[in-house]
Amino acid sequence: MDRRSFLVAAMATAAMPAFAGGHGRLGAFSGLNNHVTTGTAEIAGNQVNLLDDFTFDGAPDPKVALGKDGVYDPTTLMGALESNSGASSYTIPDGIDPAAYNEVYIWCERFNVGLGVAPIG
Repeated sequence: MDRRSFLVAAMATAAMPAFAGGHGRLGAFSGLNNHVTTGTAEIAGNQVNLLDDFTFDGAPDPKVALGKDGVYDPTTLMGALESNSGASSYTIPDGIDPAAYNEVYIWCERFNVGLGVAPIG
């Protein structure tokens, strides 16, 4: 590879957004119940990924879960939100078919309210 080809390849790679997802279904978060939740969620295989652009304003006991058509499903809880910003991944519980869901939730289990939702395309 000559110097010019190397520089062209390096610049093309650098121009890719840091929050690009893999090969899953993507959606953009919006806040619920006066919380600010932004960024991108991805369902890829048996994983839910919150991408680099994810931000959340904070609340007690936030968890990651799935829902469908505006209805949160508590059987899909994947555990505590690891961080209020940046990328993180969560494994969908065994026996849950991710194709049956079209939303990723940030859910406050303590107060049983949604904090953010990302409709997944």
